[in-house]
Amino acid sequence: MPNSTISDSPVPGLYIVATPIGNLGDIGARAAATLARADLIAAEDTRVTAKLLSHLGLRISMTPYHDHSDERTRAALVARMAEEVVVLVSDAGTPLISDPGYKLVRDARAAGRHVTTIPGPCAAIAAITLSGLPSDRFLFAGFLPNKAKARADTIAEFAGLRASLVFYESGPRLAASLAALADGLGDREAAVAREITKLYEQCVTGPLTTLAARYADAPPKGEIVIVVAPPGEALPEAADDTTLDAALRDAMTDKPVAQAAKAVAKRFGLDRHDVYARALALKDAG
Repeated sequence: MPNSTISDSPVPGLYIVATPIGNLGDIGARAAATLARADLIAAEDTRVTAKLLSHLGLRISMTPYHDHSDERTRAALVARMAEEVVVLVSDAGTPLISDPGYKLVRDARAAGRHVTTIPGPCAAIAAITLSGLPSDRFLFAGFLPNKAKARADTIAEFAGLRASLVFYESGPRLAASLAALADGLGDREAAVAREITKLYEQCVTGPLTTLAARYADAPPKGEIVIVVAPPGEALPEAADDTTLDAALRDAMTDKPVAQAAKAVAKRFGLDRHDVYARALALKDAG
């Protein structure tokens, strides 16, 4: 059965709807339209979702659906999907990403219900874009365990992966988690992103040990995402014009202009075309 569009009357079934991770203005048009047409919203916390519905001017019936929801709750929701539009939302972002919901999707599919997703905000993806760390390959690992040994064992599983690692974290646990990551992975470059899309959005980068020390006595508030670079990766060096020109002249002693510009651009995290133009200017100037 084809997915519904905004202008269609949605068919009965389960709609997995991503909601804003902070700024309510980030709600998508399809997401808002789907919420407006819902017969029932299964919400992680109905009080949180009520604020979004109020922002949209909507009054839709809601029911709690969270980690502690049992099989009978899921069965009741799946039964309603036969005739009604049931929307699944989490407190913020994309449902099922470190949130409850996969069992409901699984049971809905097993019952032959229509299941579709309305994609949108996700804190893990947003943090990667803010971090400036490699994003071509990454692993989302959710929350680390609370207990020290379980946390260390989990981190050890990721140590050899040549990919950026993404974790969710809370303020009170942040410094301990950063220190544990440094112990298990080495002092890799990392980023701590918090309050993403909100007024006080912040992304602090640096070695894991430096970040752990920064937050040891000042745990931050808000929802937090940690991004850790792959093994052997470092943040680009900072470069003023003099440093950049010196690096280009040095690189051009044994490389063609294009290759030199590419290497220097990667080293300093700069646009390759801009660096190439500067390299040509240096070459022409002698």
